[in-house]
Amino acid sequence: MSVNKVIILGRLGQDPELKYTPGGAPVCNFSLATTEAWTDKSGQKQEKTEWHRIVVWGKLAELCNQYLAKGRQAFIEGRLQTRSWDDKDGNKRYTTEINASTVQFIGGQASDRSEKNFDSSMGQGAAPMDMNQDYKVSTDAQFASDDIPF
Repeated sequence: MSVNKVIILGRLGQDPELKYTPGGAPVCNFSLATTEAWTDKSGQKQEKTEWHRIVVWGKLAELCNQYLAKGRQAFIEGRLQTRSWDDKDGNKRYTTEINASTVQFIGGQASDRSEKNFDSSMGQGAAPMDMNQDYKVSTDAQFASDDIPF
């Protein structure tokens, strides 16, 4: 038995990039930063940021492109995937990315740093976005984290 599951919460380092495969399937790529902070033995605050490549497919890719932007916070669930290709000089190159199955948009628009919480993946309920569902995206700017019943 094996498990390949990744769960991260971070901020976008760039605006999402939406492309379409030759077959017409939407695919969205963006980077997400997660930061760890700690105090070292000498009392100095330390910080380390990890960058993650995120790939999203289908309708969810189009929604990510529409609602996410640089600086916006997102909660991602998916699986790790490593792929390879040959660069222009014939060298074998590798990248490891997170193939997202669930994306929750956290907080307001990237430029809106207010206390209001806009989670467009949740709408009225608490169900996260799943790649195999149709979506009803809430655009209620008055939605606050206090409105969540748990």
